[in-house]
Amino acid sequence: MRSKQLSFFFYAVQTHTKSKSSKFLDEMDKVIPWDELVALIERHIPKNHRGRKRKDAELMLKSLCLAQWYNLSDPGLEDAINDRISFQKFLGLDLSCEQSPDETTFVKFRHFLEEHNLYEEIFKRVVEILEEKGLIVKQGTLVDATITRAPSSTKNREKKRDPEMSSTKKGNQYYFGMKTHVGVDMKHGVVHSLTVTTAKVHDSKELENLLHGEEKYVGGDKAYCNQSLKREHRSCGITHGILDKAPRQALSILYCRRQLPFTECSSRGKKLSKSQKKRNSRFSKIRSIVEFPFGIVKDLWGHKKVRYKGLYKNRCQQYFLYTLANIYRVRKLLPSTG
Repeated sequence: MRSKQLSFFFYAVQTHTKSKSSKFLDEMDKVIPWDELVALIERHIPKNHRGRKRKDAELMLKSLCLAQWYNLSDPGLEDAINDRISFQKFLGLDLSCEQSPDETTFVKFRHFLEEHNLYEEIFKRVVEILEEKGLIVKQGTLVDATITRAPSSTKNREKKRDPEMSSTKKGNQYYFGMKTHVGVDMKHGVVHSLTVTTAKVHDSKELENLLHGEEKYVGGDKAYCNQSLKREHRSCGITHGILDKAPRQALSILYCRRQLPFTECSSRGKKLSKSQKKRNSRFSKIRSIVEFPFGIVKDLWGHKKVRYKGLYKNRCQQYFLYTLANIYRVRKLLPSTG
């Protein structure tokens, strides 16, 4: 754990009334397992480093957390640390006797984590910790996907969109960007599995990657509806909580022969039966817990758009965001690490 002697001035400025931000940071600081996460990072730091002294790994990791919680760019994070007392206290940073990291340092640290695939490693370690504490029970999984939008404009240096992003239609609207697919534990709403794809990949394609294999219950929305999967689950004794979807009617032979317009030959789809509607209503109440992690990341912390170009960088950020969202989700149930 990062330990150092702080000046009298540093403690003096902490006597002001705590803001909402200060209370949040104090709460998160007490429940995040800093020692274990820092140890994962330090394993990859070369011991015979030459040149300018590296910034403390815990300081950099905490700074990265601030960037996610407050949706800050690297320059914005540097300014916020120098300006906000609550940030300095969270970092244990005394500006009267040491200099805060600059934006270049933040960029290098992010690239270091990306290079060693540490974002995914941190996510998996936190999931293991939550499982050890009984906050992931592996009885049932709820699956869902959310779209994160990317700039669709071609008014840039390359005169084109990001080639690793794509378009998809949701309802009557098209979206350009990527998809984050999650598998959520149905007891506490903790994300235990995560994949990131381009937006055009259908939700159901990632279903197998979101299950841990010990489920007694699998739930999801209509995008995952599959009759053969329902039969398979029932034969294995798994409760199939995926919502039923009205099947499309077969196209008329007359339409196929171009003798009648499409609107006269085939409706959009058959209607669900009363029993199917009742079933969907019952499972929808259970499935709703899968929306909570999305609400934390996109609504509470404001990550509705991609920050970087390319899937890999954004995938890394998603791993870290949902790591923090998991801890935030069960913060009241975690013991203090301090």
